[in-house]
Amino acid sequence: MQRLTTIAEVRAAVGEARRAGGRVALVPTMGALHEGHLALVREAASDADLTVVSIFVNPTQFDRPDDLAAYPRDLEGDEGQLAELGDLAPDVVFAPEVAEVYPRPSVTRVTVRGLTDRLCGASRPGHFDGVATVCTKLFSIVQPDLAVFGRKDFQQLAVIRRVVADLDLPVEVVGAPTVREPDGLAMSSRNRRLGPAERRSALCLSRALRAGVAVARAGRAGGGPIDAVRVANEVGGTLSAAPGVTVDYVEVLDPETLAPPDATSRGQAGDGSPEAQQQLLVAVAADVGPVRLIDNVVLGDTEDEERLLAATS
Repeated sequence: MQRLTTIAEVRAAVGEARRAGGRVALVPTMGALHEGHLALVREAASDADLTVVSIFVNPTQFDRPDDLAAYPRDLEGDEGQLAELGDLAPDVVFAPEVAEVYPRPSVTRVTVRGLTDRLCGASRPGHFDGVATVCTKLFSIVQPDLAVFGRKDFQQLAVIRRVVADLDLPVEVVGAPTVREPDGLAMSSRNRRLGPAERRSALCLSRALRAGVAVARAGRAGGGPIDAVRVANEVGGTLSAAPGVTVDYVEVLDPETLAPPDATSRGQAGDGSPEAQQQLLVAVAADVGPVRLIDNVVLGDTEDEERLLAATS
């Protein structure tokens, strides 16, 4: 595993792998790695000959200077965790300085309309312009065959998929399942900023989603569609009851368009076939003390529901 810090070095390493006929995978991260990130790396390494993990705290996706300043950074620790993956450790850690990625004031932005109007896009203006732009730059630098992202950041995953589709980028975007702590809290680099009481309160996010799954399953058992309003009320009520928690949003949306479900979306009940299974994204965000946390589940995606229920039982 080698640490590279310049675009030229990364392109040289990738070029060598390609000349040997190798398949290249990219896992973009902002460091402060945890088991959720490591799961993405394992996924990537299992399907590639050369794996690149980028570690770059991207300033253009932060809307608050204090949030950027407080974001945890531990490159040595991150590399130690990656090395412990053994045969699945990445071949390259790309850890550039800000000036390497943005050598001059940038006047170019990648903007995805529609998908960024709600959820974190509404709460964090400009955030997804920064995400879409830096990921497009990373795709240009590394030119991977596949890139792996976590489903915990569901809106980010949807945005990147749309960028790749609209710009005809030759990258397969893989969405890996959310990884959770033993008590059900979705793993996040931000979790380490939670105090003991805040850590307990943070469990309300996964509990709220579990309550939403229960409502959806009751509706399906009765033969009807999922009652999106009832799901939202149940999830929102669980979040609001937790001490020290300020709810940002509770949304029940079509998982493909990230818009309220309508008659043409997957958010409506189908004809009973597996392909027509009704699916709704339930996404939540809340401030727990000073820390903003997000989580989600896709109702109607049986595997996603079961992963959540198993982690929060």
